[in-house]
Amino acid sequence: MTEKTLEHILEQHEEMAVTVEPNWIRIAAPASRLPELASQLAPEWAFAGIVPENDPKTQSLRLLYVFYARNGPWVGIEVRNHDQSIPTISNILFAADWQEREMEDLFDVQFEGHPQLGDFVLHDSHWPEGTAPMKRHSWEIRQKTTESRNLSTPRIVEASGSFVMPIGPIFSGTQEAIQFGLETVGEEIVFAHIRPFYKYRAVEKLLEGQTPSVALLIAERIDGLTAFSHSLAMAQAFETLAGAPVPPRVRLLRVFWAEIERIRSHMQVLAGILESTGLSVPANLIQALEEDLLQLSGALTGHRYLFGLVRPGGLSRDWSDTEIENIVDRLGTILEPSQRILDALTFDNSFLDRLEAVGTLSLESASTHCLVGPVARASGINRDLRVWQPYQAYDQITFDVPVQAEGDGYARFRQLCQEIVQSYRIVQQIPPLLPAALSQTEDFGITQAGTALGYAESPAGAVICCVSANSRGMVERCRVITPGLVNWHAFPQSVRHFAFQDFPIILATFGLSVADLDR
Repeated sequence: MTEKTLEHILEQHEEMAVTVEPNWIRIAAPASRLPELASQLAPEWAFAGIVPENDPKTQSLRLLYVFYARNGPWVGIEVRNHDQSIPTISNILFAADWQEREMEDLFDVQFEGHPQLGDFVLHDSHWPEGTAPMKRHSWEIRQKTTESRNLSTPRIVEASGSFVMPIGPIFSGTQEAIQFGLETVGEEIVFAHIRPFYKYRAVEKLLEGQTPSVALLIAERIDGLTAFSHSLAMAQAFETLAGAPVPPRVRLLRVFWAEIERIRSHMQVLAGILESTGLSVPANLIQALEEDLLQLSGALTGHRYLFGLVRPGGLSRDWSDTEIENIVDRLGTILEPSQRILDALTFDNSFLDRLEAVGTLSLESASTHCLVGPVARASGINRDLRVWQPYQAYDQITFDVPVQAEGDGYARFRQLCQEIVQSYRIVQQIPPLLPAALSQTEDFGITQAGTALGYAESPAGAVICCVSANSRGMVERCRVITPGLVNWHAFPQSVRHFAFQDFPIILATFGLSVADLDR
């Protein structure tokens, strides 16, 4: 159905140039036709994001609007006339809202009809409006710009006695900088605003001019807690550009460690949920088991969070079949007590009262924001790149994708628990499938300029990486679309009409990372 729909769309737009690339289809369209194409794709394709790239002929900026579907090709709508304003599609796909704001702040691309541009990634208190630091001539623009707009988050609630309760941007502990503004007239949160990017790192700028090996080291640092997934997504883009086949043993071992990262990450989020509801004892028990898993990862890979494990074309090391089997056994001994603890909580009324029907995100809202990962699946969206767009060796593995219907905090809790079970099921299937073969690709190199997509289903959701490289194998441009960029956008919807004391619990159930938003 998906491919037939795409054929029908292309037949309606025969005048547009269509290019078939290694893992996607590119449609070159004038900006005026963008809303129409987006509307036609939206029913069956999920909106992934906006990717900036340089035109190889003119070196001018152009934008790619990327979509993906289950078992269908990735689609990129290429908008060329970037020097003019581009019509917003946020009124068609609200998921594009934040990404259009990013493009305006970082590249000075104007989106006609967008209700709120400016003062987003680059806070006006520190960056003059129009700086556009991701442009090649950004320093010259910054020097010339003297005027700075001082935009503030608009107030929505105007009732008598209403006020904004600020939370952040500074927190105790390890919470990174982000600010929330909770509008209220009493105990209930009527509206919520998010102010991110206090520690914007310009990672995509740092990636320019880097070799694939160095780029992977930077990718791991986008979000250290899911370093393996980020580096895997980028590695796949480089491998597509190089036309380098990845050996079967490597593909299976990458799946193996990706699922171990998922289990460890989900355990961390579950511990945070328990802590937020005041259940310190079970939270500490889960954290202790997570620590066991971190020590296991560190002993076997050289890093507790799997840094340095992915390299272009392979992995930094191999393990014997016996070692892999022992890891599976050890993982089982760690997960067995954690499952007993989590199962017992389903009968704890005080715990259930804090999560059930709290922080509800409807299927409609989740779809509007094109959510990804466990948060999306807990609201009824059956979307998982391991199934929708199988990569590495996932097409050789049998597993289920759990989906909940309620969309509340308890649904997100159950989703994480059930995904841990499925990840262990995946890990158990790896040892019998491992071939005895060389586990690295020799002489990896990119010799032709081009653009390619890489992606992975990280513990938090889809990580999508689009890399443009030159003929010397150096990164020209790179765009990394993270789960945080997508899911933080919807978080304010989940706290509306709930009490202030519910806010930290709802936040914990989302398992969001500030780091991969502030990349």
